[in-house]
Amino acid sequence: MIINFKDRINNTTRNPAQVLVMGFAIIILIGTILLNLPQSSVDGKSIGLINALFTATSAVCVTGLVVVNTAVHWTVFGKIVILVLIQIGGLGLMTMTTMIALMLGKKITLRERLIMREELNQFSLVGLVKLIKYVIISTLIIEVIGATLLAIRFIPIYGTIKGVWFSIFHAISAFCNAGFDLIGESMIPFVDDIMVNLTIGLLIIIGGIGYTVLIDLINHRSIRRTSLHTKLVLLITSILLLLGFIFIFVSEYSNLDTIGGLPFADKITSAMFQSITTRTAGFNSIDMASLRSSTTFLFIILMFIGGSPGSTAGGIKTTTFGVIMLTIRSVLKGDKDVEVYNRSISSKLIYKALAVIGIGMLIIIFVTMILTVTEAGYDFLDLLFEVVSAFGTVGLTRNVTSNLSIVGKIIIASTMFVGRLGPITVAFALTKKERKNKGYYKHPEGKILIG
Repeated sequence: MIINFKDRINNTTRNPAQVLVMGFAIIILIGTILLNLPQSSVDGKSIGLINALFTATSAVCVTGLVVVNTAVHWTVFGKIVILVLIQIGGLGLMTMTTMIALMLGKKITLRERLIMREELNQFSLVGLVKLIKYVIISTLIIEVIGATLLAIRFIPIYGTIKGVWFSIFHAISAFCNAGFDLIGESMIPFVDDIMVNLTIGLLIIIGGIGYTVLIDLINHRSIRRTSLHTKLVLLITSILLLLGFIFIFVSEYSNLDTIGGLPFADKITSAMFQSITTRTAGFNSIDMASLRSSTTFLFIILMFIGGSPGSTAGGIKTTTFGVIMLTIRSVLKGDKDVEVYNRSISSKLIYKALAVIGIGMLIIIFVTMILTVTEAGYDFLDLLFEVVSAFGTVGLTRNVTSNLSIVGKIIIASTMFVGRLGPITVAFALTKKERKNKGYYKHPEGKILIG
């Protein structure tokens, strides 16, 4: 009995997915304790355990949903805590741990490499430590450049100290696709500022395509020589950005509550910015509650898809969506295999993509059904929008988050946590837990009518 019990403990600690879940939970717990301190709030009073937990979860899961105005409620200490949590959540638990270990001169064990591979969504253990170094260095460089560009606009408006602080905070928040802001109205005051929109937008895109893609582009300097993964990520990302821009621009063109009253050039800027940020980042330059129903539904679709694997973004991921679209195309054309860029996609990957989408949809349906009971006063579309935003770790809301009940806050916080770590855990379970009798026998093929 004692031996079996010890073995179970060892097996649990060796499971990369479980280690990641426990690690993120511990970081969230520490953040909750710090944000719950009176020193974190401007009024000198504790914000309350549930609100602190919600904020810490939103920061670590790089979501951006908030129950209080970040700019007004938190002290400098509280804002620094949130920023640190965002950076940890964006880089990843094992990236931060590995960085500290390398600084201390410690060796990275096999177990730690397994967890790193799971967190970074890599295929093998080879070159993981080198990848971590690239991730840390590239993140620092990109965030510094982003902060410098933002400082050009923020310093003249807010002064030197506040301008620099705002630039650093928003550069990190944008690159990590978090969506937290210190302005108080997200990017609405800068709806016509091309410099701010372009900088924030580029940071979001770079953070959302994934470190693997970024490093692949740097190493090869040509899209033609990059991997199939990189090509598919860039293709799907470009299509989603373009289609999102066109639809938002057309749908909201005459809506005076969003972009209808803006000059033509600003309409283009706002529509493009919102197309970029909607899939994962959570910044907004227009009022979400004033969107037309058609645009709101588009936002739900974009948030569900999210960013790319191995990035700071959430959602089911662009490659998952791309694989399913390619599979549909293959079926319609009557092709035997699913192919793209002269490469075929294995049935195992297709099954995995279907499972990720199916599980994601089930989670959203289940959580939305619960919220329709606990938050009965809200419109169904607003609740669905909130749930998908939490699951996709986006951070956009139609004025629902701050008014959620205690139960509602716990449910949304849990959804953010699952959205940040669930797909990783599911992928681990699908690829690692295979039947022991695989290859020995196969059941007779059954016939089922489809479509």
